[in-house]
Amino acid sequence: MYTGHNQRLELERLHALASLAIAGYPSAYNGQLTLLCLSENATYALTTPAGQRYVLRLHRPNYHEHSAIASELAWLSALQADGLQVPVAIAGVNGEYIQQAGANPAERRWAVLFEWIDGSEPDPQQALDGAFQRLGAINARLHRHARNWQRPTGFQRLTWDHQSMLGANGHWGRWQDAPYLDGPGCELISTTLVQVQQRMQAYGKGPQRFGLIHADLRLANLLVDDQQTRVIDFDDCGFGWYMHDLAAALSFHEHHTDAPQWIDSWLQGYGRIAQPDQADLQILPTLIIQRRLQLLAWTGSHRGTPTVEGLGSTWVSWTLQLCRSYLQDRGVGSHLSA
Repeated sequence: MYTGHNQRLELERLHALASLAIAGYPSAYNGQLTLLCLSENATYALTTPAGQRYVLRLHRPNYHEHSAIASELAWLSALQADGLQVPVAIAGVNGEYIQQAGANPAERRWAVLFEWIDGSEPDPQQALDGAFQRLGAINARLHRHARNWQRPTGFQRLTWDHQSMLGANGHWGRWQDAPYLDGPGCELISTTLVQVQQRMQAYGKGPQRFGLIHADLRLANLLVDDQQTRVIDFDDCGFGWYMHDLAAALSFHEHHTDAPQWIDSWLQGYGRIAQPDQADLQILPTLIIQRRLQLLAWTGSHRGTPTVEGLGSTWVSWTLQLCRSYLQDRGVGSHLSA
């Protein structure tokens, strides 16, 4: 956990790296950097003297290789060509869309500059009036595109399946390392995961069920400007179950009393463009508990951060209650498979 002094030094170091990255772009993009978000990546607003705004993403180390980031940008370019409003990358003076910041290998990071996207996050309290419907409709368009798009040679992104989410070498760490877990809690989760894995194996990874997805499309990653809906933060996009995107939409709030209504709203929006089959609907409770436990693993690898500290022990207690409900076929969204 950072002390105040260490955190200040880290912020200064990241700002210096961001400044180095901006130096790789034409002079028209020189300006003031302001930290927007420090989560997995460091994200900055860049404001030029002329008042133009851009977004700089400074990638976390040891997560995506250069080829994986290039693959993300290739998908974004294809989505834009298909009429979706997504982030647009800007090339540096060397003609490359991915810049390198930092000469020291221990500190070196990849950086990408994007066009600014206007809009604000939808209000979750308005979910039944359209926010989750927007989310479902956008997901359906992304899925339709992914199923039909011919990916370029060498396309590389992470795979989000049961093992890569919750196995011993999961991308986000081990769920066993989560704070506030005791022995009985670990036993309950282990029992839950046996059933989850069995049901996911039965559901399978056929091309109509498993493909390229956003993987983290929550309301926080939508920007709404009047009637326009834009999608941001494709950093975790990869290969997973298409309906996992619904589970991701509920992230951290799977226990909320309104979650079943949010699911219905998402499906209404999705159904305007594509129709899930009965197997897709029946697997939703399993995908939702799987996502919740993936987030539990994330809390273990992010101990001490403000987000995890803010969740506290109550969130873990709710996670265990969701496991009990799932094992009794009373999980979130289980009414959909009735």
